[in-house]
Amino acid sequence: MALLNSRPTRSKFHRLPSLRREIHRPRLPIIRLTPIPGDPLPLNYVGRCDFKALRLNSPIQIQNRAIPPPAEAFESQSPTPPTPLAAADGRRILLSDVVVRRQREVFWGRKWTSLDIGTAGVVVATHLLTLLAPFHFNSAAFWVAISLYIATGLFGITLSFHRNLSHRSFKLPKWLEYLFAYCGVQALQGNPIDWVSTHRYHHQFCDSERDPHSPIEGFWFSHMSWLFDTNSIVQRCGEPNNVGDLQKQPFYRFIQNTYLLHPIALGALLYAIGGFPFIVWGMGVRIVWVYHITWLVNSACHVWGKQAWKTGDLSRNNWWVALLAFGEGWHNNHHAFEFSARHGLEWWQLDMTWYVVRLLQALGLATDVKIPTQVQKEKLAIINTT
Repeated sequence: MALLNSRPTRSKFHRLPSLRREIHRPRLPIIRLTPIPGDPLPLNYVGRCDFKALRLNSPIQIQNRAIPPPAEAFESQSPTPPTPLAAADGRRILLSDVVVRRQREVFWGRKWTSLDIGTAGVVVATHLLTLLAPFHFNSAAFWVAISLYIATGLFGITLSFHRNLSHRSFKLPKWLEYLFAYCGVQALQGNPIDWVSTHRYHHQFCDSERDPHSPIEGFWFSHMSWLFDTNSIVQRCGEPNNVGDLQKQPFYRFIQNTYLLHPIALGALLYAIGGFPFIVWGMGVRIVWVYHITWLVNSACHVWGKQAWKTGDLSRNNWWVALLAFGEGWHNNHHAFEFSARHGLEWWQLDMTWYVVRLLQALGLATDVKIPTQVQKEKLAIINTT
């Protein structure tokens, strides 16, 4: 899921936000282990920790999901060993059973880099611009914001950056893949390479001390403050060498190297068409709205909601986030079947992104559309009952 964190590179123009990564891995049976006395966070040497252990009155389980992803998406790496967690914080997040293991302090007690300052500056500037919305309202500006919300949020972030590029849940003709990815660039959440890398790391290390944004380090850290420590992902996960499939394509390298120019160009176009109200609503209100919807998938969907599947992490199905985020709120379903283009697995689970994928499939534009089979769902259901 992604949301604004861009890691340092040689490029001058893409040094801003990048949001939230993953590849389908076959599931092996859950192995129940006895926790080690005195160990604040048991880890699986070959998999990731089941953070049921972080929820009150829950047994510790560890699920081995260490099957390596396809080589074209993840290149070999030697990650730095994770830093042990500090003593457990022990505070429960409001209205949730999730316990904060350690409170991550981002704003104080560390040196801010120029990239940190730039990222925070963009987030603050867009929020301040939003405050002017009541004074610069007109119907045309409002509908510009709605249109861009759909174009950048639905087509750009949820369909392109997340389900198509991060998870390869379906294939598109290159011209359409690049068009949708360009819509995602205009969300001002970072270039596709950095966004996808961060999201894939999130799934690889979900809700462990190496996860780029987990509520085990505090709700607001998982929601947005992780964005302001731009070196954190490299320190936790290593260099972004899990996106070889995108880095070998000239289009994505070009977007990475010229990232900031594209939203600036959009802002200039909006100003030329509709003046300052189009800037306020098209580049202020719309961007902030899509920011927080994306961030809620990282925070709220790991804190509030229900778990239909035992995925070995804190992911939840959250209906109100699903409504706002075009189906992304069915997050536990997504973590259970990371490869699936469909997140709303039940007929009543509204998933606008899936409906668009189905339309593209009917038109012959989306191919190799992946969804979990009944056998796969039954197999996971059997695991959940053991």
